[in-house]
Amino acid sequence: MPCFEVSTPQRNYQAVVERGVLRRAGQYLPARHGKLFVVTTRDVWELHGRALREGLGSDFETLFFPGGEERKRLAEVEALAEEMVRRGGDRSSLVIAFGGGVVNDLGGFLAAIFMRGIPVIQAPTTLLAQVDAGVGGKTGVNLETGKNLIGSFHQPLVVLTDPDVLATLPEREYRAGIYEVIKCGVIRSPELFEVMERRRGEVLAREPEAVEFMIAESVRIKAEVVSADERESGLRRILNFGHTLGHALEAETGYARFLHGEAVAYGMCAAAQLARLAGLLAEADCRRIVETVRAYGPIPPLEGVEAEKLVARLVHDKKAVQGKVHFVLPARIGEVEVVAGLDEALVLEAAQAALG
Repeated sequence: MPCFEVSTPQRNYQAVVERGVLRRAGQYLPARHGKLFVVTTRDVWELHGRALREGLGSDFETLFFPGGEERKRLAEVEALAEEMVRRGGDRSSLVIAFGGGVVNDLGGFLAAIFMRGIPVIQAPTTLLAQVDAGVGGKTGVNLETGKNLIGSFHQPLVVLTDPDVLATLPEREYRAGIYEVIKCGVIRSPELFEVMERRRGEVLAREPEAVEFMIAESVRIKAEVVSADERESGLRRILNFGHTLGHALEAETGYARFLHGEAVAYGMCAAAQLARLAGLLAEADCRRIVETVRAYGPIPPLEGVEAEKLVARLVHDKKAVQGKVHFVLPARIGEVEVVAGLDEALVLEAAQAALG
């Protein structure tokens, strides 16, 4: 399996995609380090903790996070930091974020601020985390007003992606990750999009060849984008395709009704509709995007969600600049543009179309 280089001003590192890599995790530890802290959830630990324990081959402390997007808050980070101090954590310590996207975000943020910053290794265990949250150094927690509004760019020492762990991933979690793969295809890889469009049966059956291609191509894209723009000042913004209204949907429903990937699925459909309405995207490509996203459903019902409330939340999105909301909109399959200053009525129409 491939290994991708991520080169940033903060740190250069590898994103390793390899079956069984967790059982060799110790090979990626720095020669000198203090106490190891594994931040994880109890379900992940019960399923895959043995593999990581064998792979590390050294003593470590396990810190359990309750899990869930609604628990990704500063209070949880403070509690974990207090526990690290009680267990002897100091500036030489190292965090391993072992879990899904929430654990990767929160564990990375914990490492970014503990003792003003200690190293972190990302070990993503869901498809969504493997193709998105694990790579790129974006860490953070939520506020009631919006998602990931407190955070830091903190690049890991290495990203260890083991496709074997996906065998135990619940079907809904797996499908949520598929939406992030579709996102990667829309923004930068027509080939990846076509695989998702035409090989649905193999993807849903978790055929090894299809799974490995999905992960490798998505990680390749993210590694290239992050290497070109670490702090989202330009190119990296394309990774937010589907996230603007997707984040609004998560916040509006209290982070409890939709998985992140499901919210992004809605956001991608809305963004495709907005691009069509704005005259940027051809009707045929809009249809392909929406139909491919919906083909990997179902997602929880959208009944009761009001488009007006979603649009009202956009001013609190972290991608808004001086009151202007920036949307990542597809121009064609494999190419997107960042567009600001769109008429609110147009945005509302797109949001309503995607809810329908």
